[in-house]
Amino acid sequence: MVVVGNGKGQVGWGYGKANEVPPSVQKAQKQASNSLIEVPVVDGTIPHQVWGHFGAAKVVMIPAGAGTGIIAGQAVRAVCEACGIHDILTKSYGTNNPVTLVKATIDALSKLRTREQIAALRGVELNELTV
Repeated sequence: MVVVGNGKGQVGWGYGKANEVPPSVQKAQKQASNSLIEVPVVDGTIPHQVWGHFGAAKVVMIPAGAGTGIIAGQAVRAVCEACGIHDILTKSYGTNNPVTLVKATIDALSKLRTREQIAALRGVELNELTV
């Protein structure tokens, strides 16, 4: 399994299988680069709290103040670091399978929206928006 990101709000994951390690890593990297998603990162954190789930794994991600760091398990931390999140609180429930946790984390990050995106979806001005 490979997680890729540019550190500026893009992240993707891939899973490759082969008889040897190098070909499987190459397959995973290709799949990860094809599955990139945009993540809104605001001042090094996420814009709002969000839940993600996949199978038996559930991940809650909560924005944190500057200097908090990434409070997360190993799989969730890798995804957060890859997309450029520096301050976040996370908690995972259910299974501790890393593949399932990465998929749940990607699901949560794909649900994030900025205030500007929400205002555009609702068709109102940004100063009229109350979230």
